[in-house]
Amino acid sequence: MRHHRFRTQLICVLFLVCNFVCHEKCLKTVASFCSGVALQLIKNPVAHSWSEPGHIKRHFCCVCRKKTDDSNCVECEVCEYYVHVDCQDLAVSDCKEAATFVPSLDKSSQVQHHHMREGNLPKDSKCIVCKKLCSAESCLAGMRCEWCGQTAHSTCYRKMENECDFGLLKKIMLPPNSLTIPRTELPMEQLLNIHRVSPSKIAPDEVSASSADDPKEREDTELLRIFDGNNSLRTQVYRTVSVQKTASVQQIRDAALRRFHIQDTPELYYVTQVVNEEGAEELLEDPVPLRNVKRPEGRRAQIFLRYKDDPEKTVVKVYGGWLRIPVTFCSLTVTKETLVQEVISEALSKFGIEKMTWNRYNLIEVSLDRGVAERTVNPQENMLQLVRNLRKDSLRRYHVVRFYLQEKEDPHDHAVFVGNMPVSLAQRQYERILLKLLGAKEKPFTAIGPIYFEYGSLVITFNTPKAASAAVQRLQNAVYEDKKLIVLCLPNVQPHMLAKNVEPLLVLVNVKSGGCQGVNLIRSFRKLLNPFQVFDVLKGGPLVGLYVFRNIPKYKILACGGDGTIGWVLQCLDIAKQDAACFSPPCGIVPLGTGNDLSRVLRWGGGYTGEENPLDILKDVIEAEEVRLDRWAVVFHEEERSQPPTGQPEPSHGDPTMNNPEDQTSMIIMNNYFGIGIDADVCLKFHNKRDANPERFTSRIFNKAQYVKIGLNKFFDRSCKDLWKRIEVEVDGKVIELPNIEGIIVLNLLSWGSGANPWGTAREDAQFQKPTHSDGLLEVVGISDVSRLGMIQSKLAAGIRIAQGESIRITTHEEWPVQVDGEPHVQPPGTITILKSALKAKMLKKVKKSRRNTAPATPQQMRAVQSEGSPSTSGVHPSSNLMVEHQLTHGKSTPDELHGPDEDEEGDAFL
Repeated sequence: MRHHRFRTQLICVLFLVCNFVCHEKCLKTVASFCSGVALQLIKNPVAHSWSEPGHIKRHFCCVCRKKTDDSNCVECEVCEYYVHVDCQDLAVSDCKEAATFVPSLDKSSQVQHHHMREGNLPKDSKCIVCKKLCSAESCLAGMRCEWCGQTAHSTCYRKMENECDFGLLKKIMLPPNSLTIPRTELPMEQLLNIHRVSPSKIAPDEVSASSADDPKEREDTELLRIFDGNNSLRTQVYRTVSVQKTASVQQIRDAALRRFHIQDTPELYYVTQVVNEEGAEELLEDPVPLRNVKRPEGRRAQIFLRYKDDPEKTVVKVYGGWLRIPVTFCSLTVTKETLVQEVISEALSKFGIEKMTWNRYNLIEVSLDRGVAERTVNPQENMLQLVRNLRKDSLRRYHVVRFYLQEKEDPHDHAVFVGNMPVSLAQRQYERILLKLLGAKEKPFTAIGPIYFEYGSLVITFNTPKAASAAVQRLQNAVYEDKKLIVLCLPNVQPHMLAKNVEPLLVLVNVKSGGCQGVNLIRSFRKLLNPFQVFDVLKGGPLVGLYVFRNIPKYKILACGGDGTIGWVLQCLDIAKQDAACFSPPCGIVPLGTGNDLSRVLRWGGGYTGEENPLDILKDVIEAEEVRLDRWAVVFHEEERSQPPTGQPEPSHGDPTMNNPEDQTSMIIMNNYFGIGIDADVCLKFHNKRDANPERFTSRIFNKAQYVKIGLNKFFDRSCKDLWKRIEVEVDGKVIELPNIEGIIVLNLLSWGSGANPWGTAREDAQFQKPTHSDGLLEVVGISDVSRLGMIQSKLAAGIRIAQGESIRITTHEEWPVQVDGEPHVQPPGTITILKSALKAKMLKKVKKSRRNTAPATPQQMRAVQSEGSPSTSGVHPSSNLMVEHQLTHGKSTPDELHGPDEDEEGDAFL
């Protein structure tokens, strides 16, 4: 293995990219490998999943070790690897190995090792070995495990224990040795369901013949176009080298080797000139080789960098990393008669495996050039000719190609998820659509199902990775009925490999919720957890993750989104749990929406701001307690009508709606609340505006401002006036006499409209029980007018308590705006019945942090809080005092009603 090459000033100058600096007295303790050779030293290559290029602050490039602030950079979506776009050609494909299951090894014999990454440590990180500070803000320093997060000095990390226990997240981590992924030629981004950033076929320091002119040269130098093989000449992709016009052949050769980052014995290489467009070549000869070089008209001199081939024999390395054996690789000498199957047999013998079983293994050609690409080699292929062809086509690629042994037996279940198809079709119809899109007469898949008819989604299973890969490549660009299909290759979990005390966390993120905060959040969770346990619900919905976790006997869910996303997850769980080993996994919440009422009640907060540490969120999930959430069925039965009502929007993807066209009955599952009248009318107008311009509604503050604007307009629009005279309400079979109101809210939670509590908590009432989200009761609240609605949403007043019961029936004789969990529509005349649903839900409630260990706030902290607009000690925002005075003056409220939620009540989280 090669370390850094130092000049006298102790700066590594290998390839002029490493920039490693150290004291002379510290040379003996250098532990990191030079960027120029690190690519050739990794044991099991795993491709990075690159982000879009951009400016990344306060980090260092893992290749050149310089700051990332001043130029375009990319980062891996899965691990802490940062690199300049110009350095990406030397990026090491050593991402976290997240799927390592081997059928022949049992749970006790598989050891999870640390995955150490140099530099970019969190601030104030301390060494796990010497307990001293090991992070640095001025250079790339220190080591960190990508799995457990332990940090250490570069000189200390070798003293760490070999086994990694996943640290604080052990209880919710999906261990890599329990997971398999498809053996396909598909990129890692596609397997992880990450937006693919297509890497350029031309490296940053390569130039295409169709690009801009070559850089200008000085009078005493000449620019040469260097091709590293026949393939680069065919594609006219080259790298430029500037050399003295009097340079020797050796100097030209050495400059070409440096340009292609080839660290090898220079005497094994030579250079030739390209004499015509067909690729004919001639040797360069000293003393002044450039004097006689042929230059095509208007173009630079074209030079080939070649390897001195031995036509009789060569040495190849065969790696056994995928077999989980202690030997990294073995070196074999191959001749003109050596076949690939003989290489497999000899390598098995050197690895200590019975050589007669060679027919159970494949030789895989793995290319590490700007990622990882695999190809299964034909057993009858000539090995020497294969290596010679690689050298002749591209020397750069030859130096980043490896040969691995791999068992033919594939433990992976080749399941492919297909979504965005028409809903509610028969299985035969889905099969016909798939056969048509695949262009096949017979079924290439072995099984179809489960089928999620409500969403037009299904899973198809194949026998071989080749068949699955071909189907994915065919379907991923397919369009049916003007909709592009969603096609995903799914990982496979081996539940018997999980420890008894492990409950893996299924993370479902809506990346567009809350002003697109989910984009950063999903990236953080992929880095902290196994990336194959984190899913983007906009790519296939929650059903994708629920299918992957279907065989795990006990797990948890973390849903990241608004109330609509949470309802969507719970609805999909109702569908998927029929065939799942875990019937009712508990669900935690990261609030990314506008309202986030369920999140407030369960103490997860009123909205994710981006300042919270994702690691702290995961620790809260581990400590959270399980609670039950009542769920209710809202049944809409319409009166017979001659034509459909107007102005009713189509249900969104998150509406748990079931329709019966024969008797015009539909049902929606309610988790939070139901509204009819003025509040539903405001909600409907907001949704109509958002549907018309969705790109404008990406900010939580902007959304709330629009709600206020619509509410003010309701002062002049009294369409819900006399609602109390125009509808009838029954609670538990008893007709309720309604007060003078313009709207009704039926509550399952003591949080509504972004944390308000219409039921109120200040006064005791012997007529009603203390409400909770699991008491089997609903609370009916009346809203007198838009003024009272504003007071409730400002948390300055409560509504009018009307009733409490187990079933609600509302009869209407005209169209009314209604909303269920914030999803509004116009409901035709008929009856609306709310009944206890048989569908139950377990939720995770954040544990209340003890206040006994909390030090009192300093005056400086109090001023900082108040300057940010937080409530002052009076409990009311200063700007709200005028509203209170105005309402009291006009007799709209009494002082008893101007209260906030009591912290001992169910709604304490929105204080």
